[in-house]
Amino acid sequence: MLSWDELENACLSCRRCGLAEGRTNVVFGVGNREADVMFVGEGPGYYEDQKGEPFVGRAGQLLDKMLESVGLDRQKVYIANVVKCRPPENRDPLPEEQECCLTFLRAQFALIRPKILVCLGRISAKVIIDRNFSITNERGLWFERKGVWMTATFHPAALLRDEGKKPLAWEDMKAIRSKLKELAK
Repeated sequence: MLSWDELENACLSCRRCGLAEGRTNVVFGVGNREADVMFVGEGPGYYEDQKGEPFVGRAGQLLDKMLESVGLDRQKVYIANVVKCRPPENRDPLPEEQECCLTFLRAQFALIRPKILVCLGRISAKVIIDRNFSITNERGLWFERKGVWMTATFHPAALLRDEGKKPLAWEDMKAIRSKLKELAK
């Protein structure tokens, strides 16, 4: 298994797919490398590409508020994306682009060994939980694999576009807090 430094260096120099051509920065991931909870989005947007850090734009500000609402903060969780480079025009990452980055995400997961993995949005849920996952119908449900509990909620960017989904996301965040307390027993 690669060390954190080896993994990050490999990711920073990656040119496996066309996304590398248009990036400003690789967005590797941030947070507690021994976190009990790992959040995974789909890919970086404009601001994330500029800064090299996931969830720093408006969606990131909302994610921070969501975390705070249940007693978590960015320093206590780990945040990453399925793809590490920004897709053009913030389009959904293509399956082949997702596949190129999965080795990095899997390695991050293996190093962290979180108790809970939260997919932010349909892309990450389809990649991590099930390729036929429906964010509308299955968000908030729990799946256990090899001792790791997984769930999905709406991506914060989706909540900015449709505020009517915020109460559902709030329920999901409370369930994450409850699951974390349950696992701490």
